[in-house]
Amino acid sequence: MVATSQNPSKIRIENLGVSYGPDPALRSLSMDIPRNEVFGIIGPAQSGKTTLLKTLNRTIDLVPEASVKGSVYIDDEAVVDAPEPVPAKSLTRHGLRDVCGYRRRIGMVAPLPVGLPMTIYDNVAFAPRQAGVKERGQLDEIVERCLTQAALWDEVKDRLTTLGTKLSGGQQQRLTIARALSHEPEVLCLDEFSIAIDPVTTMRIEDVLRELQSEMTIILVTNLVQQARRLARQTAFILNGELVELDDTEAIFSGEANDPRTNEFVSGIFG
Repeated sequence: MVATSQNPSKIRIENLGVSYGPDPALRSLSMDIPRNEVFGIIGPAQSGKTTLLKTLNRTIDLVPEASVKGSVYIDDEAVVDAPEPVPAKSLTRHGLRDVCGYRRRIGMVAPLPVGLPMTIYDNVAFAPRQAGVKERGQLDEIVERCLTQAALWDEVKDRLTTLGTKLSGGQQQRLTIARALSHEPEVLCLDEFSIAIDPVTTMRIEDVLRELQSEMTIILVTNLVQQARRLARQTAFILNGELVELDDTEAIFSGEANDPRTNEFVSGIFG
């Protein structure tokens, strides 16, 4: 399924292949990701989901043994354009060159929290400050908004000067989400964001994601297949680095998918 004229694609991926040394992680993957929607990606461990996100936000460049082939476009701008396999570290010669500026447009939340060794306030204010925001009132507004969106404000508003690394694991994960939102990304990539968060907080953040999709494109990688069903209008199923199926989410979960492997995965037969 591709994006429609009413909701055109934010991201277009064409024949994308990624390998780590001799081992392929993605194989000729092509898909369109619509703008201003939650787009789900499901698949078992080691299927290439995280590699796809790393390629989309160009942190794949930092993996010495990685090589990339294919094209990735965001708003029709070539982020990756490599007709033949090239070392990921040389991608600046095969697509977008202002990688640092580009990464500010793509928020990324990893499966496990990565808190900066600074206060809760400074964790969220870090990216806006780097972008030139200096006025304290504006920073205060950004910090409160992002912590609220990450369902963390009520828990930390009276201790913003506490080190972020002193928070619990679930709180640190929500702090990571707040930090990703602080530079108002066009695309928010969530890689198993709820792995360290309790179910009640997960549902609160899911409510926030439903609201945020009017402002940005959200790519949700999850092993909780029912989470994709709750949030995503379209879902892609990736297996062994290949796109097995891409369809409306209800079609994926209805038991009537085109590929029997999809039905087996969503029903829990494997994965």
